Amino acid sequence: MERFLKITEIFRSLQGESDSVGWPTVFVRLTGCPLRCVWCDTAYAFGGGDWMEIDAVVDRVAALATRHVCVTGGEPLAQKRCLDLLEKLCDAGHRVSLETSGALPVADVDPRVVKVLDLKAPGSGESVRNLWSNLDHLQPHDQIKFVVADRADFDWAVEQIQARDLSRRDVLISPVWETLAPGTLSEWLLESGLHARLQVQLHKVLWGDQPGK
Repeated sequence: MERFLKITEIFRSLQGESDSVGWPTVFVRLTGCPLRCVWCDTAYAFGGGDWMEIDAVVDRVAALATRHVCVTGGEPLAQKRCLDLLEKLCDAGHRVSLETSGALPVADVDPRVVKVLDLKAPGSGESVRNLWSNLDHLQPHDQIKFVVADRADFDWAVEQIQARDLSRRDVLISPVWETLAPGTLSEWLLESGLHARLQVQLHKVLWGDQPGK
């Protein structure tokens, strides 16, 4: 199965996050994830899915005629052939982004890919899985994301940003949709003086928590 990946879904929508928010984007959602964040909104990608040849995935994406492509999960890097898919999508001329938890190494990801590294706050239940050495493999175009469920998570994120000098990078802070009002997080961010961006999941504003959107 070396040429295959297990795919949950491939669909075209609007990018709801990162620096590409609002752009029409093809999402390639790989199946499987070694993490179990308590607020996960894509638990349906933990299992199931269909095996597809990597070239067939690239062809499916090409048929949707969209420049931006986001490879996501689950945790896409849990499938080692994800690296091959990323390379082929870049070769095909797409602007490729990778949504990754940061729990798996990113050193071998194609340098053309925009990595969005989702560092797990304590409220996720998975903060011990953060692979901090990944920070050494980020490029100027890569982004760091914190998803925060409450004030404790926010304070933890502030501590990490300051202690690890992350403000020199593009830092995104998002509220957990079900537990933290965006307005509240906005106030905390403004009061903190952090050089970071508030991120609200546009796709949920438009369509709610609907798979394939």
